[in-house]
Parts: sequence; C-alpha cells; structure tokens
Amino acid sequence: MQYVVETAEEMRAIGSALGRTAQPGDVLWLHGELGAGKTEMTKGIAGGLEARDHVSSPSFALIHEYRAGRLLLFHIDLYRLDTDAAQDLGLEDYLEGDGVTVIEWGERLPHTYFLDGLDIDISFLDSDDARRLIFRPRGCAGVAWFARAQVNITWLPE
Repeated sequence: MQYVVETAEEMRAIGSALGRTAQPGDVLWLHGELGAGKTEMTKGIAGGLEARDHVSSPSFALIHEYRAGRLLLFHIDLYRLDTDAAQDLGLEDYLEGDGVTVIEWGERLPHTYFLDGLDIDISFLDSDDARRLIFRPRGCAGVAWFARAQVNITWLPE
C-alpha cells in the first residue's frame, strides 16, 4: 500500500494513526534519505501515543526513550552505524519489550534481524514537501498493526 503526503502535518497525521493503534511490541522500520520525514513520522507516533515529551532525532544519542504516554516509545537511529555496530547495540530488549519501537535507518541491520514489524519507505517526489510512503508489513504483528492503522489513514490519496 502506498500513500502520498504533501505536508509535514500529513506525515505526522499518519504517524498519529499508527501511534493510536499501536500495541506493546510493535516495531516500525523507517527507510528514506536524510530529510525525508522519518522524525516527523515519529513525532506523529508520539502524539498518537499521547506522549508529552518533545521528540527529536536521536542521530547522536542513537536511542531516545519517551515514557510519558500510553505506551513507552523507543526511537532508535542507526544512521551513523555500520551493520556490525548496529547488531552489537543489543536492540532485542527494545524490539521484544513492552513499548513501541521506531527504527530509523533500519537497513543498517540485516532484514532477517527481526522478522516482525512494519516497514515504511519514504521517498521524495517532485514538489519540495511531497513524499511517497510505501507500507510493507512483515510478520503477523506488522500485518495486524497495519490493518488497525489503515482504517484511520484511508483519507489520504493513494
């Protein structure tokens, strides 16, 4: 399934739909170039989880934890890591935990690292703000999360 968003607000709205429908253990893998909107999506997820903390990119810290919402939110950015370093982070505790995990630059890990979740590829379109989002659920949990969230994001044009 794919969607086109025209603004950062629409990106956050999709994230909010994902956050409102997230359940403990859900994992979102965000893929896209620098500036594509991965952190904007995560801001929306935080809003949907009713988190009150300011969300920022964890590029230098690698992991930000947001605890003041309906569920814990773990925001992970693997941009600065190669595959070996990313695998050595010990992400299993986050991926199998009680919160929702969002991983930017998940392609730094082998696709088989964690088989469940929802992948979203974000790509630039011709206009400055427009982005194409391609959703690819993987595993039972990813399929279930996408099905729950899709009901809330059908208002966007495909």
